[in-house]
Amino acid sequence: MSTSTQTHDHKQIKAWAEKHGAVPSRIKGTGKDSDEGLLRFHFPDKSKDDDQFEEMSWEDFFKDFDDNKLDLILQDKKADGSESTFHKFVKREGK
Repeated sequence: MSTSTQTHDHKQIKAWAEKHGAVPSRIKGTGKDSDEGLLRFHFPDKSKDDDQFEEMSWEDFFKDFDDNKLDLILQDKKADGSESTFHKFVKREGK
């Protein structure tokens, strides 16, 4: 059975990312006006397309994350019990 969590807790998000080898990033070329682009986690050890990602500081990542009132759905395990790197940014409900 897969397990996932929805959160906006900075410590939990950073710990999950570091555990899975992810770095905070933006997708280059996706921003408009003052928006600098879509937030994503980049997995440098697993990715073949590094050119689309622009690494950013945790401070900048969480500022954009909070300014956009986002939550993050984090999956720890896949249905087969293996480790998962699935994550999804969603709008924070009711806030």
